[in-house]
Amino acid sequence: MSVLLPNMADFDTIYELEEEEEEEEESEPEPVVRSQELPRPRDAPDPVAVRGAGHITVFGLSNKFDTEFPSVLTGKVAPEEFKTSISRVNACLRKNLPVNVKWLLCGCLCCCCTLGCSLWPVVCLNKRTRRSIQKLLEWENNRLYHKLGLHWKLSKRKCETSNMMEYVILIEFLPKYPIFRPD
Repeated sequence: MSVLLPNMADFDTIYELEEEEEEEEESEPEPVVRSQELPRPRDAPDPVAVRGAGHITVFGLSNKFDTEFPSVLTGKVAPEEFKTSISRVNACLRKNLPVNVKWLLCGCLCCCCTLGCSLWPVVCLNKRTRRSIQKLLEWENNRLYHKLGLHWKLSKRKCETSNMMEYVILIEFLPKYPIFRPD
C-alpha cells in the first residue's frame, strides 16, 4: 500500500493511489459475519424493594428499614451480609433522624412567624441524611454487591396504601453478559 502526501499542509490526510481502489472494486467484498446470533444478556428480574419499617417518617424517609431477608435474594447474597448492610443503613438513620424530627417540630411551631423559612433546616438535614445513605450504599456496592451482580440504591416510590411518596432501598440485579463468547 503506497501513501502519497502532496504537501505539509495535508500532512494528516492520507491519500491512497487510484490503482489500489481499482483492485478493490474488481474483487468481491467478503460478507461480514456479525455477532447478531449471540444471545443478548438475560433480562434481569424485577428489583427487590426494602421498605421502611419504622414508626416515624420525615419527608418520606422512615426511621428504619426492614431487616427481614427477602426470599428472592436466596443464593445471591448471604442473609448475614444483607442484615449487616441494612443494619448500617439503620444506624445512619438512628443517628440522623432524631435531630431531623426535633428541627421539624421547632419549624412547625415557628412556621407562622417565619413564613415557612423555619422548615429549611429540616429540608437540608433530610437531604444530608439521604446523601449519607446513598454514599453508604455506594460503598457497600463497591465493597461487595457489584461483585455479586447486585446494585443497591435509595429510590423514591409511591406508597402502596396512599398517594404519598416514600424512600425504599432498591436491590437491582445487574445483567450478566456472555464474556466468553467470541465476537
